[in-house]
Amino acid sequence: MLHDRVLVRTEGPEGERRSTGGILIPATAELSKRCAWAEAVAVGQNVRSIEPGDRVLYDPEDRAEVEVRGTLYVLLRERDIHAVASERVSDAEGTTTGLYL
Repeated sequence: MLHDRVLVRTEGPEGERRSTGGILIPATAELSKRCAWAEAVAVGQNVRSIEPGDRVLYDPEDRAEVEVRGTLYVLLRERDIHAVASERVSDAEGTTTGLYL
């Protein structure tokens, strides 16, 4: 990866989904604008806050898809990523951190 680019693999298929109540939502149904989670696979040398393996939150509307060896990935700039989820880490005072915005 070059410069500030981040290559991510989306989580789960983009086909049919189920609501929390168990209702099947077809892939053609339009949802309100919402962000999606993905796993960072590779990062460029100028990326400062993301490492491979991090879970990142991005807007699916602002993406460029690329296929590498039969696997579909999404190519983003670091500035297009809204948040990075981290492992829950407790410090000496017992506070936890989990989401970096």
